[in-house]
Amino acid sequence: MAKKQIVILGAGYGGLRTLRNLQKAKPDAEITIINKNDYHYEATWLHEVAAGTIEANDACFPIKDQVKGATKFIQDAVIKVNKEDKTVELEQHGLISYDYLVFALGFESESFGTPGVDEHTLPIADIPSTKRIREHIETKFSQWKTTQNDELLTIVVGGAGFTGFEFLGELTNRIPYLVKQYDVPREKIRIICIEAAPSVLPMFTKDLANYAISRLEDRGVEFKIGHPIKEATADSVIYADGEERKEIKCGTFIWGAGVRGSGVVGASGFEERRGRVMVNANLTVPGNEDIIMIGDCSAVMDTANNRPYPTTAQIAIQQADYAAANIIALLNDQPLKDFVYKPKGTVCSLGDNDAMGLVGDKALKGYRASVLKKVIDDRSIAMLGGVSTMLKKGKFQFYK
Repeated sequence: MAKKQIVILGAGYGGLRTLRNLQKAKPDAEITIINKNDYHYEATWLHEVAAGTIEANDACFPIKDQVKGATKFIQDAVIKVNKEDKTVELEQHGLISYDYLVFALGFESESFGTPGVDEHTLPIADIPSTKRIREHIETKFSQWKTTQNDELLTIVVGGAGFTGFEFLGELTNRIPYLVKQYDVPREKIRIICIEAAPSVLPMFTKDLANYAISRLEDRGVEFKIGHPIKEATADSVIYADGEERKEIKCGTFIWGAGVRGSGVVGASGFEERRGRVMVNANLTVPGNEDIIMIGDCSAVMDTANNRPYPTTAQIAIQQADYAAANIIALLNDQPLKDFVYKPKGTVCSLGDNDAMGLVGDKALKGYRASVLKKVIDDRSIAMLGGVSTMLKKGKFQFYK
């Protein structure tokens, strides 16, 4: 009898953690993991690559090093899942059959239909996009020397969420180096963050959010809170100030105002909203219990506030543990476990030696929080790539 086929789509936090757990369990089945790149990247480090405070290679490690035994790795882009035929259509390798599927494809940038955003902004979405941001900023600073056009030194960040704050923290750390490298006057550099909502960082207390704002303002960041972005052009951003439309000329416009699940979700005909599927309590897809969906493409309801949990690396890793256990249960015709999320706290980096966050009910600020953030990052690497990878890629330099 042919062995059952387990296919994992995506080698992000959820997919790679599921793979490691399944390989440890050694099921009587063949496992295939599919990813468009031959590397895993730490998505929570993308803001550092974009700002240029770490190199792209620092945030990545090869998938092949995590593929053990009879597991197969296919580097290819997923086009869609054919639920009725139980196949996955790939760009280069055609159709791959599955008996059980773990859908763990990641996120995409979400423009919310704002005119010009897709054409004229730089999203923090993956390794190539972050490399483009770094190169773009450096190019604009280089051009200033010959043009003396101060608008080239204006950087606008759309969105004051987690990604926006972490990028701003790294960028303000990098500015002194850029000033020296390109011989530009620091006082001519403007960094502006525009947010549509009336407040920022709703996952934290008001005190912590205010701390984050004040720390970045001390480094020269200007915040425009409660001002929806209306349009992006090739050299400016237009936002609403009450009934009035205002324009800021800029050399760089970073888009960090939102994400959605992979477009493969919609292409495959799943019932979804912004690329996310409301999954069953055991993480299976309603009507397709041979598919487990985790990470950025899954929506799990938080009964405390009757809203889906935010998509984070923390929840994806926890989902992966349940996904692997439930795949084993499906293979053995055993009951599946319902997913129970156990939040372990959230820490937002504000640069190399500054951060703030909540661990349980305890609020942390400053250097202590930044150390904890590095410990969290190192733990993530160890959980996905093992101790050897953590020792190569981990963040052990607590002082600079």
